[in-house]
Amino acid sequence: MPLPALVDATILSNFAHVRRPDLLRQAFDRVAAPPTVMDEIRVGEATGRLPVVDWSWIEIVVLAADEQIRADTLSRSLGRGESDCLAIAASKAWLVLTDDRDARRAAAKLGIEVSGTLGALANLVAAHVIGLKAADALLLEMIQHGYHSPIQSLRDEI
Repeated sequence: MPLPALVDATILSNFAHVRRPDLLRQAFDRVAAPPTVMDEIRVGEATGRLPVVDWSWIEIVVLAADEQIRADTLSRSLGRGESDCLAIAASKAWLVLTDDRDARRAAAKLGIEVSGTLGALANLVAAHVIGLKAADALLLEMIQHGYHSPIQSLRDEI
């Protein structure tokens, strides 16, 4: 069984804004999140900052005691959701999906593999789930909703 990709709220938000959570599900074999990430998403939905979409398929992973200790340390410089994702990934050698620059730097220091929104879109194109033109349209829409993408087209990445 493939290892899960732990997803943070930044990634979920990008796919929620384009109302395509199904694509994130297709981009990775398994997607998981700690409860703190899902709490962030629910707050965003309740306050109208995020559209309500179906995330019921995400595997919820509760931190073990040693992971909680590491997450508490990481949360001094990172958000709670990112800290929890990194703590779980560090103990289980799972992939983390985040676009947060500080979380990506912390992951590199911990030897954790990282991907993000662009990686998810690239996976979808590579798997022929969507074409490059459709992926670029989604990327543009995500940018219009506030995603700070380093590129304007996946053509530069694939």
